[in-house]
Amino acid sequence: MGDLALKSGMLRASVTLAMVPALAACAAMDDVQPVSQPAPVAAAATANPRLWPAAHSPSAITDPATERMIGAIIARMPVEAKVGQLIQADISAINPADLARYPLGSILAGGNSGPYGNERADAQTWARLVREFRDASLKAGSGVPILFGVDAVHGHSNLPGATIFPHNVGLGAANDPALIERIGAAAAAEIAGSGIEWTFAPTLAVPQDVRWGRAYEGFSADPALVARYGRAMTVGLQGTLRARQSLGADKVAATAKHFLADGGTLDGRDQGDARIGEDELIAKHAQGYVSAIDAGALTVMASFSSWNGVKHHGNGSLLTGVLKQRMGFEGLVVGDWNGHGQVPGCSATDCPASINAGVDLLMAPDSWKGLFDSTLAAVKDGRISAARLDDAVRRILRVKAKLGLIGDHLIQRGDPAQVGALAHLATAREAVAKSLVLLKNNGGVLPLRPGASVLITGPGADNMAMQAGGWTITWQGTDTASADFPNGQTIGRAIADAVQTSGGTAIVSAQGNTPAKPDVAVVVLGETPYAEFEGDISDLAFNPSSSLLAQIDRLKAQGTKVVVLFLSGRPRFVASLLNRADAFVAAWLPGTQGRGVADVLVAGADGKAPRDFTGRLPFAWPDDARSPILAPLFPLGFGLDYAHPRSLGPVNTDPRIAAATDSAASTLLLRGKAPAPWHITMDGAITSRPVDLGAQEDARQFTWGSASALAIEGPAVDLSAALAAGMDLLIDWRIDRPATGDVFLALGGGRISLSQLSVPVVAGQPALTRIPLRCFANAGGKLDAVGGPFRLEAPAGFAATLRSVTVTAGSAGSSCPPAAK
Repeated sequence: MGDLALKSGMLRASVTLAMVPALAACAAMDDVQPVSQPAPVAAAATANPRLWPAAHSPSAITDPATERMIGAIIARMPVEAKVGQLIQADISAINPADLARYPLGSILAGGNSGPYGNERADAQTWARLVREFRDASLKAGSGVPILFGVDAVHGHSNLPGATIFPHNVGLGAANDPALIERIGAAAAAEIAGSGIEWTFAPTLAVPQDVRWGRAYEGFSADPALVARYGRAMTVGLQGTLRARQSLGADKVAATAKHFLADGGTLDGRDQGDARIGEDELIAKHAQGYVSAIDAGALTVMASFSSWNGVKHHGNGSLLTGVLKQRMGFEGLVVGDWNGHGQVPGCSATDCPASINAGVDLLMAPDSWKGLFDSTLAAVKDGRISAARLDDAVRRILRVKAKLGLIGDHLIQRGDPAQVGALAHLATAREAVAKSLVLLKNNGGVLPLRPGASVLITGPGADNMAMQAGGWTITWQGTDTASADFPNGQTIGRAIADAVQTSGGTAIVSAQGNTPAKPDVAVVVLGETPYAEFEGDISDLAFNPSSSLLAQIDRLKAQGTKVVVLFLSGRPRFVASLLNRADAFVAAWLPGTQGRGVADVLVAGADGKAPRDFTGRLPFAWPDDARSPILAPLFPLGFGLDYAHPRSLGPVNTDPRIAAATDSAASTLLLRGKAPAPWHITMDGAITSRPVDLGAQEDARQFTWGSASALAIEGPAVDLSAALAAGMDLLIDWRIDRPATGDVFLALGGGRISLSQLSVPVVAGQPALTRIPLRCFANAGGKLDAVGGPFRLEAPAGFAATLRSVTVTAGSAGSSCPPAAK
């Protein structure tokens, strides 16, 4: 990138006013060479751009002088430096020193990545890490600074002490675009305060089946609301783009994601397939991108998912024909976590097809080195044209210029005082209050009266992880604690404080312990934290524990009024709770500011709550456990308030879903997890953790600390027909550390040795192990009532990564390993 100099930790192009005449000959924005069209895709997944709404990035996204500067930089870049711009690595897999050999264009911190391995690092530590990578990038290759991105999806959620807002599902319930813009501005200030200039938000999915584990990342099932929010959040994060000006030091680049229809996949499967027509694709799933692009979104992220069988990372008719041409998007398109590796003919380390389809920056967290080498080779042999390479580099540099990383208007970010600022916390508290939806309030039990004695109980009463949800400190958010957010309050503590302030008494006890009968019990319960595919479910039934239901019944029997506060990332079938409760509140995943809940539930000395319920359902609420929801109990937009009381009678208690059938046995393990009706049990000291086998955390690694067994168990199913049909048990796995003794596998009581497989598994290499069901029958297994279809027994020290276990069509020639003695 020619003569580029470092100034105040940023990049200053040595393109001065004296050089403008010489640069006049360089290509301006309108003179950029056309890019070759992407390869054709299947007709059912080929978009017709003329059918799509027109949009366009604002002219202020760039200007002729900036484009001339970018053109001059590109002209001086060696091909290695250009290729490097197209690749993004994760901080867990790269060091600043690596940039001397591999001049990458971007660095990210994924959901489980923290500076120097510390997931609870403070803002100053984050800023130091960013500076180290940026300084290294300035000294490497052509001296182009890296672009640093982070998943900050409901506030700067990787950072302890940051302001954590309600997840998007709750913000959708608020139906307040002006509030969303203020939230975006507060989040941007805190992200920039830690030295970071790019967030992978907002999610503009329009979830149609809330069994999807990312449903809570969507604002609503209403495309119009998502469109309004797409504009509001983009403007909040970036500000209004202004010609010849960089974004402010308290602003960051937004990412409209995930393009496209990630919320429209069949059965709500994460990374699945949207099997819909183009008209539905446009009407339901494209509207948020139109408003975000028109508002100036600098980046768009491609979706893991597919449209009619074609992966978005390889669909040029959408990425180029629709997004870049019809919608006039002039920023950069970034891929998702190794998403390019799912394109047919590609791998995580080799995918010219994704670049040719229109992805400008490939997210290659741990595959970046091999991807750099293969992409360089593809450019040199012409599989990626020079025009396409330069177009991608230009888009990336355009974003860097607008962020003040290159050019004459450099911006320095890194004001840690912005993190957890009082004004931001007040905005979050307001958002929590506005997100709550009242579904039942029989007898006017809410608001809690002044002077009342109140018990706050249930597993979520004093549980910061449950109220914050996934994407909080860590990817899954399961270990989030109150200590991570000393400026926050759990819901139970906040309600107790408010009750005591109004002259009442309050006890917070997850077990429900209280010395005397309370007037009212607030039972806080719901989903435990999850993110992405870890949250995929087979139906909408929420089944509270029998002990919790018994506790509620005891409270009711003694005359205590019961308020259920339900924490979830989506509507669930909760008839057993609705019929028991006097009042029921959908609180979603409100984040760290529990006082926002108390502001609505607890009356002051005057008998009135500081705020009324204004939240309305962003999704329909189900009348049974089936999904998609066809006949809702409460429609989208429903919500009660104090001003308009209404009673609710008994609701349907039949989930209307079939009990587990033999077909449930076809998939025993998926992405390392047991889908319903199966569950994993582990004897002894077996530990597990999510790992990448072919995609982001698509498997789990199990390590045996002692001789023990890993089992998949569930209701008894009849596999006799599968046995008669000659079907096999197929294991998709990798042995990470071989056993020092025998390893056995049992199904239906039939036990075989894996030490003498006909096709041995090589340690460290992914493998597909196929074992005919007859092998287990021959070993004494009873397959007409199998409640334990998989039991893996191994000695201490054995370690294996399991991606899937399925019962599938048999393969000719498969032989049986010996039966266990």
